[in-house]
Amino acid sequence: MSTHHHTEPAHGSKGSIWTGSILSIILTVIPFWLVMSGALENATATTVIIFVLAIAQIIVHVVCFLHVDSRAEDGWTLLAFIFTAIIVVITIVGTIWVMYHMNVNMMPMSAGEMSNM
Repeated sequence: MSTHHHTEPAHGSKGSIWTGSILSIILTVIPFWLVMSGALENATATTVIIFVLAIAQIIVHVVCFLHVDSRAEDGWTLLAFIFTAIIVVITIVGTIWVMYHMNVNMMPMSAGEMSNM
């Protein structure tokens, strides 16, 4: 008779859920406040802060609600998540790169040429 130890997936504790909920609320309210109050004069700085807080919120959701870590399913869940994230980043960056270069390399048309079409 073989003795296999089947580990159940971690579902997190109430503390993990509360921590994730509070962090999610904070990470949502801060960008909302930044935009609505106009606290920062520089739009680029506001955009960068919002982007950083969005990444932080993704991490909070993955850890606190999805429970993706190196212990879940012997690390395969984390590995699959990282692979998926890499593919998504490659797709987004590649799309932006192609669109940018197509825009730069297209020949501009004058108003007269456009009216003749």
